Amino acid sequence: MDVTDFPDDLVQTQAAWNATYQALAAPRPRDTTALRHRLLLLSVRLWWHPYWEAQRPPEEQPLTI
Repeated sequence: MDVTDFPDDLVQTQAAWNATYQALAAPRPRDTTALRHRLLLLSVRLWWHPYWEAQRPPEEQPLTI
């Protein structure tokens, strides 16, 4: 099995996402609006992290005009 070295900031963002999700999933969470907002923000950071751009196969690279 190959080991992938993820960037530290990507791993930290994923850990923050997991913690936020757990806080939101807890019984009777407090400040759900802030937790949902944070989860959305972290999701966007994870989705658009530059690491994923480098991992994309050439056929999925965006076209440049």
